[in-house]
Amino acid sequence: MTQEPQDAETRRAAAPVICYPPETLPAPPLAAFEAALVTATRSDEIIIPPREARTFRVPAGSFFRIVSVEGPQVGDLNLWNADDLSERFYSGKTRALHGTHVTTGERLWSSFPHLRPMATIVRDDLGWYGIDADGGSVHDVIGTRCDPYTANVLSGAQYHHCCHSNLTRALADELGCTLRDAEPHVHDVLNVFMCTGFTRDTGQYFMKASPVRPGDALTFFAEIELLGALSACPGGDCGAEHSSDEAACFPLRVEVLTPAAQPEGWQPPARSGYDGTHGR
Repeated sequence: MTQEPQDAETRRAAAPVICYPPETLPAPPLAAFEAALVTATRSDEIIIPPREARTFRVPAGSFFRIVSVEGPQVGDLNLWNADDLSERFYSGKTRALHGTHVTTGERLWSSFPHLRPMATIVRDDLGWYGIDADGGSVHDVIGTRCDPYTANVLSGAQYHHCCHSNLTRALADELGCTLRDAEPHVHDVLNVFMCTGFTRDTGQYFMKASPVRPGDALTFFAEIELLGALSACPGGDCGAEHSSDEAACFPLRVEVLTPAAQPEGWQPPARSGYDGTHGR
């Protein structure tokens, strides 16, 4: 431990500054999205078995909904531009723009050099949860996904139903490629329904039992043509552990919903207007 300086409390008292003020972000037309959702009909349905993952496709201008169907279950979500897998969900920038957890009206942003909204959350049935006394909240963009590499480092386990492996297998099946070729496309996730936070004393990432119940859903509007993959986490509600064959796990359902017409005034978002010269 280094010695605390005499002005330590003064330094700690510096005022926090929001890095990316949300007031300058383009606001999604939520009222138009809601009006279009009322007219939408189900065009596809995908069941994700416990401890497995499945892919799904969503046309731009449509909706997709992730639903808890039998019991409390967390899901790990990956998203790609269906026509260009190099454009994928950027959890770190989404976290910087919106916060550690996302809810209605907030967007999932894509990777550089594109940096545009991929999907907007239109309805969140767990929006009531807020931030609890432990600092926990739901739908986080801070966790990376459970994976076999970390499991092996921590316990020596060779576990193949962690979300990273599930997503890799599902994407390989979708693309008709090898696991080795699919794996580099798998990326940090939106932890759907997961309740997480950071401990106040040590700053460690924690999880607690998800408040999700059957019938609860998270509904998105697809701003671009999407290829998605969702893993039903082997930790179930993640109230005890997140890589386990012992935890009670349940399926999840993805519904793709097609509106009668595109939302009024909506246009697919353009890619970032930065010129890419980096000052050269």
